[in-house]
Amino acid sequence: MSINKVMRAALKAITSLEPDVKKTYKMERQFQILTSRLRGRPKDYKMWDHKVFCDGRAIPVRLFAPSRKRALPLLLFFHGGGWVTGGIENYTGVCADLAKATNCTIASVDYRLAPEHKFPAAVEDCYAVTREFFLGRIPRVNPDSITLIGDSAGGNLAAAVSLMARDRGEFLPKRQILLYPSTYNDHSEQSPFPSIRENGTDYLLTSKRIQSFIELYRSSDDDLNNPYFAPLLASDFSRQPRTLLITAEYCPLRDEGEAYGEKLRAAGNDVQIIRMPDALHAYMMLPPRFEQVQQTYRIINGFLRKGNLHGRT
Repeated sequence: MSINKVMRAALKAITSLEPDVKKTYKMERQFQILTSRLRGRPKDYKMWDHKVFCDGRAIPVRLFAPSRKRALPLLLFFHGGGWVTGGIENYTGVCADLAKATNCTIASVDYRLAPEHKFPAAVEDCYAVTREFFLGRIPRVNPDSITLIGDSAGGNLAAAVSLMARDRGEFLPKRQILLYPSTYNDHSEQSPFPSIRENGTDYLLTSKRIQSFIELYRSSDDDLNNPYFAPLLASDFSRQPRTLLITAEYCPLRDEGEAYGEKLRAAGNDVQIIRMPDALHAYMMLPPRFEQVQQTYRIINGFLRKGNLHGRT
């Protein structure tokens, strides 16, 4: 899928119809659930639901696996949606496809959404679930086999959980996969990252929409400088997991994601940074037949093989 002149014009026209997420987020959530139900649930994998309890609340987790006959490496998945939309229902197809493509178990976390539950609710939910998995409280899961993974806002949450885990000292993830993550706090014209201006108006996800998500997610202005809100603002990038960071060429978040990878690398971490050509933000929501999705599966599998998770190097 290349971005030629015709597609560029079509994308610009569609983007111009962008709704105000501050007014439509509830409707968008319902639409996402409806479309996921219309798509149906694939039948070539196993799926079951689990709950993690923390501070008197239950955090739903949906697990997907090609087979339940043996223990598989686990990808702990945090979904995108700007911390405001998204959930395990509309990511069911994405996670099932990912389980099949990687031969891993996927655990998708249904964290609390803003604006009903503002920062740090989402990251605390993700941390609580991750803690349960890493402390061995989930049957048949080897903590050494766990990889954190998230897309967009979920990539932000995966990075934040890794920082939080190091800071709190209860466990330390060995691997993380960040797909076109949000890592910074300013997505206005004053952003230091060119991709906000280059890709922030005509490629479906706009800088205006990102700013709206930020406003709905934050509890106060102080949150903007919190590294668990904007991981790129951390003062310490040491002792972080081996990282695969994939950005999209036409994504507004491209440059801040790559900057985060460079910060991790400069602090001595093992980091692989890949920019997916001709790709838009959230391209992993596309069906697996798309080349960028297939290529991403291959890259993820190479990253996991390097960790010898499937018995290969």
